[in-house]
Amino acid sequence: MAIASDPASGPQPAVVLLSGGLDSAVTLAIAKEMGFAPHALSFRYGQRHTIELRCARAVAQQVGAVEHRVVDVDLRTFGGSALTSDVPVPKDRSPSDMRGSIPVTYVPARNTIFLSLALGWAEVLGARDIFIGVNAIDYSGYPDCRPEFIAAFEHLASLATKAGVEGAGPTIHAPLITLTKAEIIGRGLKLGVDFGLTLSCYDPSPDGLACGRCDACQLRLKGFADHGGSDPAHYRPGGEPAGTTPP
Repeated sequence: MAIASDPASGPQPAVVLLSGGLDSAVTLAIAKEMGFAPHALSFRYGQRHTIELRCARAVAQQVGAVEHRVVDVDLRTFGGSALTSDVPVPKDRSPSDMRGSIPVTYVPARNTIFLSLALGWAEVLGARDIFIGVNAIDYSGYPDCRPEFIAAFEHLASLATKAGVEGAGPTIHAPLITLTKAEIIGRGLKLGVDFGLTLSCYDPSPDGLACGRCDACQLRLKGFADHGGSDPAHYRPGGEPAGTTPP
């Protein structure tokens, strides 16, 4: 794996989108492993699960981000998602349901907005690399998690920035995009990620207990079961207890 550093200037900066969930934690660790100096970027976007930001801070510290910033972008102004409105979060959906229509937990244009802000910070930092933990295998069908979207945004970035016009357009890294959840977990464990610090749930309790029933929880639990280990996350009564795997 290439090392993103220069003997004269040291590690090159990179911006890493960090939600506080399992996938983004592994993505941050991968950027670190590649030799980048990762600058973690999270968003307080009106999400109902703002407790994930506490997890993001813990992950940034544990993995070793150079810095961690949280930007306010209130997407509740528009709503349109169960994560940014009072619409109930779907629970207990089957795998076939998850592979069906785009769920109400999709936040319109979220990754486009987040990557655009990451792009602005990258230019300020002089960073030519942006990391995002999207996945097109074990996910809920979001259109902005597909390889086509990542490629299109990278092309846009090359046209829309000073760096791009000058021939140094950014690379958008999506290192998890073709991995299963079990493979992502295995990669994270090898890199020393503490998954007990992460939160994947769309509808956690106020004290951070995962519901165990939303799409994100089910995909996470299945990933740990497929990997053959146990999820260190804590679940509310009726969800999956910590330290166990689903049948």
